[in-house]
Formats: sequence, C-alpha cells, structure tokens
Amino acid sequence: MPTTLGIVLFNSREISLNVCFAQLFFIHLLECIDSSVLLLMAFDRFIAIRDPLRYASILTLPRIGKMGLVCVLRGVAVILPLPILLQRFQYCRSNVLSHCYCINQDVMKMACSDIRVNSIYGLSVALLTVGLDSLLIFLSYVMILKTVLSITSHAECLRALNTCVSHLCAVLLFYTPMIGLSVVHRFGEGSSPLLQILLGYVYLLVPPLMNPIVYSVKSKHLRARIIRVFVK
Repeated sequence: MPTTLGIVLFNSREISLNVCFAQLFFIHLLECIDSSVLLLMAFDRFIAIRDPLRYASILTLPRIGKMGLVCVLRGVAVILPLPILLQRFQYCRSNVLSHCYCINQDVMKMACSDIRVNSIYGLSVALLTVGLDSLLIFLSYVMILKTVLSITSHAECLRALNTCVSHLCAVLLFYTPMIGLSVVHRFGEGSSPLLQILLGYVYLLVPPLMNPIVYSVKSKHLRARIIRVFVK
C-alpha cells in the first residue's frame, strides 16, 4: 500500500524489474499470510463454539505463536519461487502494467519467453494456498453451523452465530476482489482495462481499510468511542 500511494502521490512511473519482483513477492506473501490468518480465525471460532470450556487450554499462546510461524513460513516457501521464475524470462514487450503495482499475472504478460511453467506454478500456488484455505474455512463454518443448530436455546444459537459475523465479512472482503481480479487476468483478455484497474485498487486497498470498520462495528466499546468523536 505505501508503494502504491507513493506512485500515485509522487508520480513515480518507472521502477526497475528487481524492484518490481520484490514488490510482487511481498504483495503475494502478505496475501497468502492474510488467507492463513482468516483460516486460523475460522478455527478459533469453531473451538470457541464447539468446546468453549477447553478453549484456553487448546489455543494457548505458544500454540498460537507456532501456528502463526507456520503461516509465515508456508507463505515464504510457496511465494519465493514466483520472482525467481520471473527473473529467468526475457522482457521485450510493453513494460506498462495494468496497475500501479506488480503482481505475478500482470508481469508475466510482459515476457516474450515461454511462461507456461510460471503460469502453471502460479495457478498451483493459488489453489494450494488461497483455494485450500477457503475450502477449509467453508468446512469450518459447516461444522460451526452443525454445532449451533444442535443448541436448544434460540437465544444462545443467535449469540453463537453473532460472534462469526465480523469474520465472515472479513472473509468476503478478502476473497471476493481477489478472485475477481484473478479471473479477469486469466480469462478476461477482452475485458475493459478500466475494469482491471478498478479491481486492482479494490483488491489492494479495500480489505485493509474496511476490516477495522467491520470489527469496530461489532465492538460496543469501539463503536461508542467512534460515535463520540463524530458527535464532538
């Protein structure tokens, strides 16, 4: 996001390929980590609803730290080959990107070499990280829903579901623009460039800007403080 805003504010239109590869690595790495965090949050909600009495003993701080470390290491392991593969290509086509930042699908279009290996690997990475995470999140909510429906009290059932609303909104904010951008880049060759640019900005800027709002709306304490600021 700082790089994107810097290009917009300071009209910096040219970046070297090495800088582009580094930017690509960190954007896709953070995307992979974000997806993993959403999966861990789904697991957290499942444990809190399925076995609340053992929640603190199951999700201890050391165990949470280890899961976070695994998410980071997984992201580095699967994303690092992307810029390495891109460095092997020769670039002889137009060096104008669809967005003001570098992503794998966009940079591949500038290469005049055979990009099938990179394309297959990029698709495999997407399926094994974001695709697998989204599937596991879906299965987590299937089990959450099964647990909630077994609760006899209607009020307790609604209270349990209410704890998942913010996480569901965060999941939709993260996956919807990302899937849309990926589909447009891979299958929408005849689509409008304006659509690609719009989806690119939505994908990069909307989730981190909206997530604090989503979680503050569900928090009475934060909501009261925000209202107090605007009322003054």
